[in-house]
Amino acid sequence: MWRCAAWLANNATGRPKDYWSEFRFQLADAFGSLCGYSAMWVPDGTVDHFVSCDEDRAMAYVWSNYRYCAGWINSSKQNLQSHQVIDPFEVEDGWFEVQLPSMQLVVTDRLPEAYRERAKVILGRLHLGNDERVLRLRREWLRMYEAGLPLVELEKKAPLIARAVRKQQSE
Repeated sequence: MWRCAAWLANNATGRPKDYWSEFRFQLADAFGSLCGYSAMWVPDGTVDHFVSCDEDRAMAYVWSNYRYCAGWINSSKQNLQSHQVIDPFEVEDGWFEVQLPSMQLVVTDRLPEAYRERAKVILGRLHLGNDERVLRLRREWLRMYEAGLPLVELEKKAPLIARAVRKQQSE
């Protein structure tokens, strides 16, 4: 990490040098290869800086600032500030759910009022609510489950979809 600190000390402006990508697979392991935002398995995700380098350069090389993320979702964050987005580490069980059969992600009444505006941002700007890219992924996980993928495996790869399946089965 000394090279990261040295780089920041010697480069007061500009995008920080990408030393984080070499740790992408360790980050994937820490997240169980689940995208921190979509909560679905991503084999080739990227390192997301929760607090962007533009927002706070000092956070560029801080491990606790990294989130494993699908590349297209990471790109969607662009100029968002951390206070505009719900940190995946803050999300509690039951705040969001996937609705069947639409596969849309929605906010539940368990989401605290203080997070409601940020939830709108992640559902819209990060395309997690009803964007066709994420809907196709959800439909594919459901299709694999219906074709024989055990529910316990679906739980590991797409936990919100597994939860929706369990909810449907209990009704």
